[in-house]
Amino acid sequence: MIMDNNTRMDSRFGGNEVLKINEIFYSIQGESTRAGLPCVFVRLTYCNIRCVYCDTEYAFYEGKDMQIDDIIDAIAKYECNMVEITGGEPLVQENVHLLMKELCAKGYEVLIETGGTLPIDVIDKRVKVIMDIKTPYSKMEKKNRYENIQFLKSVDEVKFVIGSREDYDWARELIRKYDLTGMTAHVLMSPVFDKIENIELAEWILHDRLNVRFQLQMHKYIWHPETRGV
Repeated sequence: MIMDNNTRMDSRFGGNEVLKINEIFYSIQGESTRAGLPCVFVRLTYCNIRCVYCDTEYAFYEGKDMQIDDIIDAIAKYECNMVEITGGEPLVQENVHLLMKELCAKGYEVLIETGGTLPIDVIDKRVKVIMDIKTPYSKMEKKNRYENIQFLKSVDEVKFVIGSREDYDWARELIRKYDLTGMTAHVLMSPVFDKIENIELAEWILHDRLNVRFQLQMHKYIWHPETRGV
C-alpha cells in the first residue's frame, strides 16, 4: 500500500500501517447528533493537551500496537456501520488518516472527535469531524487552532464543553464572531459532568435564543460515569 506524506509516521508510533490503540468497543453513541445510535469506537492512545475535566486520562499512555488491517477486522465483528475515531487526541498519530481512508472506502460512516488543536484540513473529506473548541475552564484555551474553523464542512460539528458561566459567555461570543451556526449545521454545548447543573446551561441557551444543540454525555447516565469501554 502506498503511503503519502500525510500518512507517514515516525518510529515512535509503530511504523507503517500501525496505530497504538487504547481500546476498541461497541456502545451507544453518547454525544453528537448521532447520540443514541449504536457505534463502534476506536480509541487511540496519546494526547497533546491536558484538559482539567478529562475523563479518559488512561488513554494518554495505555495501549498496544495494532496493524490497521487488524483494527478493521476488529471493527467488522460488531456488524455496525458507524465508527467513531477518538482518543486521547486521535490526530497525534498520523496513520489515523490511513485508517479513516480505509474505513470510508469500505462504506463505513466515519466520525472523528478531535480537540481542534491539530490541523483538520488533511482529514479525508468523507469523514465527519466533531471538533471541540476548548473553553477557559479546560485550561487549554490557548491551544485552540482557530484556523481550523475555515476547514469545517457543512456536515461537521463543533462542540463546546461548558464548565462555568464564563465558559458559556465566551463560547457564545465565539459562535457569533465566526458565525459557527451559519457555516455548520451543528454546534453543540454540553456541561462538564457534575460541575454545573444541566438546567443552568439549558436556561442560558434558551434565554439567549442561541441556535445550538444542548447535549449530555448520555453514556454516563446509562452506565456508571467511570465505566470504560462504553
